[in-house]
Amino acid sequence: MDFDLKQLALTMRTIAEEKNLSEETIREVIEQALAAAWRRDHGDREQEVRATMNMNNGEVHVFTSREVVETPGNEALEVSLEDAKKTKKDAVLGDLIETEEKVESFGRVAAQTAKQVILQRLREAEREIVSAEFEDKVGTIINGIVTRVEGRLVRLDLGKAQGIMPMSEQIQGERYYPSQRIKVFLKEIERGFRGPQLIVSRGCPELIKFLFQNEVPEMESGAVEIKEIAREPGVRTKIAVAANAPGVDPVGTFVGGHGTRVQAVTGEIGEQEKIDIVVWAAEITEFISNALSPTKPTRVQVDETTKKAVVTVPVEQLSIAIGKAGQNVRLASKLTGYEIDIVPEADVAQVQEVPKSRPKRKEDLEGGLLDAIAEHGEASK
Repeated sequence: MDFDLKQLALTMRTIAEEKNLSEETIREVIEQALAAAWRRDHGDREQEVRATMNMNNGEVHVFTSREVVETPGNEALEVSLEDAKKTKKDAVLGDLIETEEKVESFGRVAAQTAKQVILQRLREAEREIVSAEFEDKVGTIINGIVTRVEGRLVRLDLGKAQGIMPMSEQIQGERYYPSQRIKVFLKEIERGFRGPQLIVSRGCPELIKFLFQNEVPEMESGAVEIKEIAREPGVRTKIAVAANAPGVDPVGTFVGGHGTRVQAVTGEIGEQEKIDIVVWAAEITEFISNALSPTKPTRVQVDETTKKAVVTVPVEQLSIAIGKAGQNVRLASKLTGYEIDIVPEADVAQVQEVPKSRPKRKEDLEGGLLDAIAEHGEASK
């Protein structure tokens, strides 16, 4: 026997447990493969064949269907009315007669065909299981274990599937190593030739939002909410929060007593990433002013058409407003949606005083001197 059917049944039951596939799914996969294998050995490519298998003892039965006709042209597909009545006494022309046959073994080529079909069908079934399992988890946080770090790519075990975290979705400066347990945000499921790929992230703004949801129960009740998030993963994050209930301090709610809530979030993403929590405002000039925290601007001018803003700050706060490598103003721009230009107060004052202290032009000085000489000559006469 080239194909140990009993051993096949035992192997497939083991695979069903490992892959979390139902025994019914495995049986369907095997029966399709065995039908294809039998057709290869004994039947016709066009023949209607189905197979059944006892998963306990490996016993296989094949059923073939043939149409009842007066004169059969292809015995694999057709049967005469006379022969059909031997199986079914009331058979008539046009009926489909099913014949059962017990299969003891398969040839080498047929066995190879069955193995290929089984592997293909198993991959398809596993893909469907993965898609169904994680489809409703897209846009949420899930737990993962790092399995491999391949250059700029990190692979994770997500339980019933594998996840991929590209370099663009990683936290700057964060190191990953096998067996490390981390929380990741499931961004999307990419369906490709090799099956569904689960793309996860630790660098997206959504991760911050979900981490705060776990720490701030007031978000669940709707008393407070996160309006906007701007993030440079591993460096700094700004979030704009608002209160929907009177008397609630939104910033204090998110920070927590002694900073416990914000510390819990930074503990998950890394202490090196600073989190600024500011108050969201419907009025854009106020929102921009809040977004530049800890700076306190003295003036905010906006052009809603071009989405640009000029913000005046005290000279001593200029470097704070801009931030290291322009980080503070850049995040404030992302948070508000406005391109922000920082102007020190001294420059504004100098611009306003220029007309008062402007020196006279050369032509004006020469003209004034000639007039004075002329006036002096007239007086001497």
